[in-house]
Amino acid sequence: MPIDAEMFYREGGPADLPQLRQLAIESWYRFEAGLLPENWTLLWNTIRNAQTYETLLACSKCLVCETGEGRIVGMVFLVPKGNPTALYLSGWSVVRFLTVHPDFEGLGIGRKLMADCIMQAKRNGEAVMALHTSEMMNNARRLYENLGFRIIREIEPRFGKRYWLYKLEL
Repeated sequence: MPIDAEMFYREGGPADLPQLRQLAIESWYRFEAGLLPENWTLLWNTIRNAQTYETLLACSKCLVCETGEGRIVGMVFLVPKGNPTALYLSGWSVVRFLTVHPDFEGLGIGRKLMADCIMQAKRNGEAVMALHTSEMMNNARRLYENLGFRIIREIEPRFGKRYWLYKLEL
């Protein structure tokens, strides 16, 4: 597949939902081989469910990278503080679902999306950004660590894999 030299970064919205879902399906499918069938089914049900992206859009800012033809090839969601979960404290902003299409990896898209998230969080007055990631995501883990995120602790396994909670002081 030819790579379009023109990439544009912008805020994503509800009109992008079909492409966000399709990007995730095309990007996360490669993890099937590394998971037991029952764990893959759980992850796959989340990935292909349109409600996953509708819920994230409702509570976060979505940043996307698209080609000159308008194809979304990267995405990330920044959830502002005040949305605590079992993993995240109320005072933390949270990065969710950084995804880059496999055909576009290695072009700096993930780094640019994360840098934009960090800038957005600072503009919003956030003090802390957090995220979680797994042993399946070694490239993402290196990216996060290179951007200054530090492991707080290992968390309970998900989908049969090791996961870590990361935090960045802004």
